[in-house]
Amino acid sequence: MKPVNEMKLVFPSRSANESYARVAVAAFAAQLDPTIEEINDIKTAVSEAVTNCIVHAYRDKIGTIFLTVKLFEEGKISIKIRDSGCGIENVEQAMEPLFTTAGEERAGLGFAVMESFMDKLTVRSKPGKGTTVSMEKRLKARPLRV
Repeated sequence: MKPVNEMKLVFPSRSANESYARVAVAAFAAQLDPTIEEINDIKTAVSEAVTNCIVHAYRDKIGTIFLTVKLFEEGKISIKIRDSGCGIENVEQAMEPLFTTAGEERAGLGFAVMESFMDKLTVRSKPGKGTTVSMEKRLKARPLRV
């Protein structure tokens, strides 16, 4: 199925850009006329994915985060967040609640949060090459405003 609209953002993995990504995706998703709850779910999932890039993928350096959002006629939103960071050795283990590689100050709930707020979550990663987080959510049926 071909998207009716899409956007791409590229930005450095600085903490300040987490809120930028969240707001940009929310503004773009507004075309689907989401409910407040739906937009909050999307914003939370995007925040978690971008924070993972900042905290885990690039650790103590600045790298590049690639974000793509696609909107579909039936009210589906597809979000892909990709980095070229350190990658994940064991994706299955990383997706377990409370698992973290960032020490005691991190809760290890990022993937669990993303999964709870979105309809579909896929994580692909290659150590030394980076990680791609793909998320989908189908919003309540409303006409698309493009």
